[in-house]
Amino acid sequence: MANNKILYICQQIMPYLPENEESSLCRQLSQAMQEHGNEIRTFMPRYGCVNERRNQLHEVIRLSGMNLIINDDDHQLIIKVSSIPSARIQIYFIDNDDFFSRKAVLTNEEGKEFEDNHARMIFYARGVLETVKKLQWRPTIVHCHGWFSAVAPLYLRNMFKDDPVLCDSKIVVSLYEDKFSTPLNAEFVEKLVGEGVKSEDVSKLATLSYENLMRFVIENADGVVAGSEHADKALLDYARECGKRVLDYQSPEDENFYDNYDRFYEELV
Repeated sequence: MANNKILYICQQIMPYLPENEESSLCRQLSQAMQEHGNEIRTFMPRYGCVNERRNQLHEVIRLSGMNLIINDDDHQLIIKVSSIPSARIQIYFIDNDDFFSRKAVLTNEEGKEFEDNHARMIFYARGVLETVKKLQWRPTIVHCHGWFSAVAPLYLRNMFKDDPVLCDSKIVVSLYEDKFSTPLNAEFVEKLVGEGVKSEDVSKLATLSYENLMRFVIENADGVVAGSEHADKALLDYARECGKRVLDYQSPEDENFYDNYDRFYEELV
């Protein structure tokens, strides 16, 4: 039985958002890895559509109150927490009125991605990692789910590379079917450079497409997981070309499903 500290940085988790392949896996994986003897911390954004009363979210005062300065813009970081009693796990939420008060997730009513998703991604990643630092909790594995979590590996390899809490973490990225179709705002590159990502590395993002972003993220990861049966095959092939460990798609119906994830983590460590 493993005994790793696993930080899950998720784009969505049920029951806070509707059930789908990704939200279900994030929910079940957190519980299963805890039951396998690992210590878990799980985060997601506190989107405006998350019902705080029904899900019994409450602010963690001792962790809230930090202001994150991103490219000279000052944003208040609010940390909330909720429990899933049936799973005996807690979910931490990153909140901020500028980014997460709208009653939507990543797209508007017409299905168009929000223009400021790039800034929301950056704030979310910074918020998670700054919170983990404040907790003085050293994760063995940082596992990022969904493209909205994609900035975290870039931070870990740059801004936080010498941080005693985060410098030794192994990074895992799960790829799903979900993609953004409209390229990210051009300010994304400027903001990343302002946050300590090397300008010569960011130059790889000539176009801010999903494919280019995830290639860059894969280069900064230690392992890549096909979270969906229809995850981008070209990106999985690229991960192998880069010498990354790859966990091929695992059916949740497989009796060894969670054991395979646990074993994959152990191989990275």
